[in-house]
Amino acid sequence: MKILHTSDWHLGHQLFGYERTEEHTAFLKQLAGIVQAEKPDVLLLCGDVFHYSNPSAASQRLYTDALLALHEAHPPMPIIVTAGNHDSSAKLEISTNLWKYAGVTVIGHIGRRDGQADFERHILEIKDAEGQLQAYVAALPHVFPQNFPPVREDLPREERQKAFIQTLLGKVQERNHANVPVILSAHAAVADGNAMPGDLQGGMEYTGIGDMGSGYDYLALGHIHCPQTFGGGKARYCGSPVPVSFEENYPHSVSIIEIMRHGDTPAVRAIPIHNPWPMKVIPAQAAPWDEALHLLENLPPEEKIYVQLHVLVRDTPPAYCMEKANEATRGKQCRFCRFKWEYAAREKPEEDTRLPACDLHACSPLEVAAMYYKDKYGTEMDASMQDLLKEALHEIQTENH
Repeated sequence: MKILHTSDWHLGHQLFGYERTEEHTAFLKQLAGIVQAEKPDVLLLCGDVFHYSNPSAASQRLYTDALLALHEAHPPMPIIVTAGNHDSSAKLEISTNLWKYAGVTVIGHIGRRDGQADFERHILEIKDAEGQLQAYVAALPHVFPQNFPPVREDLPREERQKAFIQTLLGKVQERNHANVPVILSAHAAVADGNAMPGDLQGGMEYTGIGDMGSGYDYLALGHIHCPQTFGGGKARYCGSPVPVSFEENYPHSVSIIEIMRHGDTPAVRAIPIHNPWPMKVIPAQAAPWDEALHLLENLPPEEKIYVQLHVLVRDTPPAYCMEKANEATRGKQCRFCRFKWEYAAREKPEEDTRLPACDLHACSPLEVAAMYYKDKYGTEMDASMQDLLKEALHEIQTENH
């Protein structure tokens, strides 16, 4: 049983105002090539197909063209798409009936029938070209833990997710007389209790892997962009194929998963994705403003990269830095995005700069700003900063009169 696991395409994403169609198109072309070469038994797209819940017409066209190309690359391969937290479940499901003709199943929301959870729509059989059952996929879209429908009336909200997933897996097990592999797909923040996946740092709410039930051979996850395997080798985030920020400075890929039989540990293989517009921090170690700007000015005109300029400053950023950075990249292929400021260590002044309120009232706004600046940064405010403040004060005084 061979699975192609991908997620978090984020079609339509813009990076600091730059649209990224060329990058997404390049990825989708590579993905079709991977399908043609690997001939997977199923492709799982585990959420965040789009970056915005109301995607543009161009983004939707990119998506539909991609699914058709994937189907044509290997027609027997079923494609299962589940919604992520960035997706609109209604928009994903709007063409569900048509997609069946291309072997695509879309699960945008938790199904209900007669007021009860419809587990059957989430259980999908994977068959080979001869119609032989190869695996079951239990497909879940993104749902907040407290929003899962109760499997019993008296079930507290905090227990609904675990009960729903285990009930779903239990129903799969009831029909799995052939003892074929079972795959659970989900778009959720999941951790195994020993160490949280990388992108979960910073207080993101997550679900313990124990709440994802038992009885599956592979848990195919979307939502976390850094590829990683955990849960004893049975759970994996395939990661985003195209980075969405400079912080995603790790290899991006899709995953090929192979399971010989029910109960076996999956074999995982990452296939790297080449991005024609990589993100680059220049320089790697922070440099003073003049040096960093010089590096930006000397980038090769034909180099296609997104640039974050890494600048070492002692007090405040230099005046008109954005205009100077844009001027340095004029006529080049590179796309300047932002600065990464790193502040040099400095000693605080020893003298007490506090003033009594009566003395403070006697100071001009510029004098107060200069005192604050020296107290905060340990140096005198430079002339260019003083000129900017004087200009701002003049404009305020002019408006008030």
